[in-house]
Amino acid sequence: MENAADSRTATSSRRDSRGRVNWPRLATWTAGFIAFPIAGLAGRAVIGNVDDPISALVGGGIAGAVIGTGQWLASRREVGEPVQWIGASAGGMGVGLLAGAAAVNYETEIGDLALMGAITGVALGPAQAIVLARRWRRGWTWALAMPALWAAGWSVTTAIGVDVERQYVVFGSAGAITFMVISGLLMEWIRAGAEDSR
Repeated sequence: MENAADSRTATSSRRDSRGRVNWPRLATWTAGFIAFPIAGLAGRAVIGNVDDPISALVGGGIAGAVIGTGQWLASRREVGEPVQWIGASAGGMGVGLLAGAAAVNYETEIGDLALMGAITGVALGPAQAIVLARRWRRGWTWALAMPALWAAGWSVTTAIGVDVERQYVVFGSAGAITFMVISGLLMEWIRAGAEDSR
């Protein structure tokens, strides 16, 4: 009788934990925002301003690799294998920034940067989602969210008065925190889908 009761208690506990946000895990993921300013500095050190196709491609690739590394470390390796996640992040961001910056002719008004971010997310989201979907059933939703989240990151950074006219490779800390909090909540929802299927 005790074993049956213990089993029911454990099952109930697992059921109650589903769909809830793991706040320490979300906080750890959000702390990964520090990778964004590091990525910006690294990209700027190599290519300077994002003002032509080569600088966008190379700078985006460098920034994507740094951001992907930060996300992988912050996720406690739940986003997948490091080579796959970092590679997808570098390739997706390089291609995305190349297309996005060219689409707005390297302009830096808030609307231009939001559009550039959205286009970056169109390329980056599916690249990362391929890696996520290998592990999580809802992983493909990542691809749908990235255009909006990258647009939001640039919009927040521009709105608070950062000197975006210097044509940075990635948005700043305020945009990065916004991005990481919302994407972290999305990651919690993706994980919950796997827990619900057990």
